[in-house]
Amino acid sequence: MKSLEYISVSLLLILFALGCTRKEAQNQEDMKNAMSSTNAQEMATHFTKAVAVIHPTAGNNAMGTVTFEQTDNGVKVHADVKGLSPGLHGYHVHLYGDCTAPDGTSAGTHFNFEGSSLNPPADIDHITGDLGNLDANDNGDATADTMIAIATLNGTKSIIGRAIVVHEKANDPSQPPIGAAGSRLGCGVIGIANTGTE
Repeated sequence: MKSLEYISVSLLLILFALGCTRKEAQNQEDMKNAMSSTNAQEMATHFTKAVAVIHPTAGNNAMGTVTFEQTDNGVKVHADVKGLSPGLHGYHVHLYGDCTAPDGTSAGTHFNFEGSSLNPPADIDHITGDLGNLDANDNGDATADTMIAIATLNGTKSIIGRAIVVHEKANDPSQPPIGAAGSRLGCGVIGIANTGTE
């Protein structure tokens, strides 16, 4: 009788071990499929250029273009904006490609190139989505060129489909993650540029 009990227990243990092995194999297969899907998504898009056309928010005059080019060293940015007050104006990538609100707030908060946009770390030491400052001359015109090493036009952290917002004031580096640059003077959605090669 005891022999039968030992055999039954042994069989149960073997069946349990087989079940665990199958479950682990299935989990590994699911993970592999998820990674393949992510890789396929990233490989399916290889955009090289993008553009945002800046339109003024209510009561403001900011307008122009911000162009983006993917390079091996990051994203090269060229801004050409008019209708600003003389001086420095911060401009950033914002989370949502939505400029429908009259004051531009529908674009949401800044887009974080590296981590969470809605919940950046409490000790973050940089302004999220920062493209620098536009330095407007006495006529209110500003151009700027910069390279953003951690930005990309492709993959899960692509800036395409998000927005560019031009702000009232200069960035304040001591005020991350937003930079305390004041109200939103202009907003434009970042779209895929016509390169004639797609």
